[in-house]
Amino acid sequence: METQLDPMKDDLPLMANTSYLLVKHYVLDLDVDFKSKVIEGIIVLFFETGSQYRKTSSTGKGGCQSQFDETCKMRASELCHTPVTNVSACSSKMEHNDFAVCGKGEEDTSDKKGNHSNEEQASGISSSKDCCDIENHGKKDFLLVLDCCDLSVLKVEEVDVAAVSGIEKFTRSAELTNVSKELENLRNQIVHELVTLPADCWKEQLYYFTRCSQAPGCGELLFTTGTWSLEIRKSGIQTPTDFPHAIRIWYKTKPEGRSVTWTTDQSGRPCVYTMGSPINNRALFPCQEPPVALSTWQASVRTAAGFVVLMSGENSAEPVQLREGILSWYYYVTMPMPASTFTIAVGCWQEVKQQSFTAAIQTNIEFSLPSSQADFRWHEEICGHVEYPCRFQNSVARLQAVIPYRVFAPCCLMERCGEHLLQLIPQCLSAAYITLGTHPFSRLDVLIVPSNFSSLGMASPHIIFLSQSVLPGGSHLCGTRLCHEIAHAWFGLAIGARDWTEEWLSEGFATFLEDIFWARAQQLSHDEVKGQQELKALLRWRRLRDEVQNSEEELQVLRPKKESTGEFSESGASIVKHGLKAEKIFMQVHYLKGYFLLRSLARTIGEASYLASLRKFVHKFHGQLVLSQDFLSMLLEDIPEQKESGLTVESIFQNWLDTSGIPKPLLEEGETWKECQLVQQVSGEVTKWIQTNQKIRKSGKKKRKQNEAVFQKLLPDQLVLLLESLLEEKTLCPRILQCLEKTYQLREQDAEVRHRWCELVVKHKYVPGYGDIEKFLREDQAMGVYLYGELMVNEDVKQQELAHKCFSAVREHMDASSAKVVAEMLF
Repeated sequence: METQLDPMKDDLPLMANTSYLLVKHYVLDLDVDFKSKVIEGIIVLFFETGSQYRKTSSTGKGGCQSQFDETCKMRASELCHTPVTNVSACSSKMEHNDFAVCGKGEEDTSDKKGNHSNEEQASGISSSKDCCDIENHGKKDFLLVLDCCDLSVLKVEEVDVAAVSGIEKFTRSAELTNVSKELENLRNQIVHELVTLPADCWKEQLYYFTRCSQAPGCGELLFTTGTWSLEIRKSGIQTPTDFPHAIRIWYKTKPEGRSVTWTTDQSGRPCVYTMGSPINNRALFPCQEPPVALSTWQASVRTAAGFVVLMSGENSAEPVQLREGILSWYYYVTMPMPASTFTIAVGCWQEVKQQSFTAAIQTNIEFSLPSSQADFRWHEEICGHVEYPCRFQNSVARLQAVIPYRVFAPCCLMERCGEHLLQLIPQCLSAAYITLGTHPFSRLDVLIVPSNFSSLGMASPHIIFLSQSVLPGGSHLCGTRLCHEIAHAWFGLAIGARDWTEEWLSEGFATFLEDIFWARAQQLSHDEVKGQQELKALLRWRRLRDEVQNSEEELQVLRPKKESTGEFSESGASIVKHGLKAEKIFMQVHYLKGYFLLRSLARTIGEASYLASLRKFVHKFHGQLVLSQDFLSMLLEDIPEQKESGLTVESIFQNWLDTSGIPKPLLEEGETWKECQLVQQVSGEVTKWIQTNQKIRKSGKKKRKQNEAVFQKLLPDQLVLLLESLLEEKTLCPRILQCLEKTYQLREQDAEVRHRWCELVVKHKYVPGYGDIEKFLREDQAMGVYLYGELMVNEDVKQQELAHKCFSAVREHMDASSAKVVAEMLF
């Protein structure tokens, strides 16, 4: 079966031929220039031969490099006799063993499913495409293909790692002749030894990566750039095994590049950050995008004094002054991660300093550490991932309920961050630890990003971006969103989807766990927890119902590739189905259907048993890539009695993951949440408002005192349900809308509540509320996109003018996907 990639459609190609060469480490050396809006510098990539060229090699304790090379040469010869003349032609299947450490006295620990590590990216979804790179026949040069877009590549060269002083320790050869072939083999052997150093040598490894990245070049390489790729070759080199395993690339980003956004923060100062682009990081640096391309990295970033560089890194970098007015920041990561998770933010951020209450909170929450025998038993097991300095094997890290954290924000938002966010972080981190155990990452930075950020939050290794929209209106929205992003440390990052089409494995788990974490962070009683979670389930049910009614069916399927899920092309290249579809970024079907599946399983099994299974799953699969069946099979193995009732992996696929629309089991549950006391309380309030509206419309009079006395105080989620229910009313008179706003102080509520208030204002053309809409569209861009559509659909001149006015004010800095969707609504 072959698939054609149509560049005019909304599919995103992943061009990197990871099956032939696999990046193991990146060294970035970058300058950030705000005047030109360009990031310029050098990247050095260290490779290992890919799985297609290692399948037949067997290097156990006695393995040696010469045998390894000979095996790869034979395999290369076989592969090179498969001509593929059309780069758009794809093969839909590939058996894929992934990369394991060969040599160094270690066994190959990869399994036949290719499990290895993690991925967090809401927009990334894998399909199958073989953008095969060579028509070799033993004559043409091997072509290395990297994912690359919107970059100016200036030069590519081979790095002479053998010239580094002290590097001899990484060679087995006692002597070298002057034969160039042997020198090339030596260089690749050095890289192999370096990238396969044991985990406890990570400091030495980083030191030599740095030294090697600064080594002289030993010959320029030929390269060409395409729309989506960078292709590199060395004349006369016909196999991946012989291709240079350390290369240096000089390049510049472009101001219009789609991996980063150049904008201003809320204080009007310039900044640039990676905003979770649909094209990931390929417009920031040449890389390998597929999830299987797990790598470590280190980066030195120089920028003008006054700017702070935050990055996904294990260390809390401190700036070093290079010369007057220029500072350098250095970060590193030792846990192999996909390149798509690399995150950077450069701006005039200021740290919101810790307050005295933090220590008290941390002391308060230490008593609830997970201490079951099962937890410790799992910790003692050997990890299933490739070797790296794993926190799950660190006795100190295993007892750390609250990892070190910092909060950064523009100066104008520092006070607001201190109101709730600072004290919420240790509470939420501790709640997550109590639920799942060891934190996968050693520290956490939280950054309040500019108002053009297109989401409420985004999690990356060691850093979380939060929208300013979570700050106003109390702690509820801030706390729940923080819990959601913290959950991604386990599901989405430490455990990633092997196939990007299974987005629910990240977002569904994070949505389910945010409720668990938030309840524990608030230290609620059992009844309070149940009530709040039932109310939340109803709100999500309503959202899912609306989304299913208003979206394309094929975008509603959680496992769109069905039995082909996890299969890749021979070269490792593929496509991300609908990866460039602008509307996709706003869809929540993967969050919601995934959440309801996990909620259904928890209710079937019992929450305590279910959370124990989640902890077991984390310990077994952290640092690896998984498919849906990995989780479901393990879960059902623990509850064999459920098979008799028909609960199987196949039935779950059929009912939940492989079909569009509302899952059948969920349709049967829809009415039960209305019995919840919090929901019934809202229903009573809705009735009162409707009755009051009818009386006012009849009499034209209503005493304010009576209104104030009648209505009860409601929780934020109850207010959302109240306003959604009132949106279903055909007519609400202006006086009712005025009373509604004053009764609940709607302008002071969180963004979820204010969004519903704005919808009411639009529907009923309530002119006194138009200022609220304008403020929302300017300050809450992550949530305001569809308000533009509602303003336009009423065909009211004033509302349409308001939509155009707001869009004109924010368009220049608006997220590209958001701007595209809004422009289609307005023009």
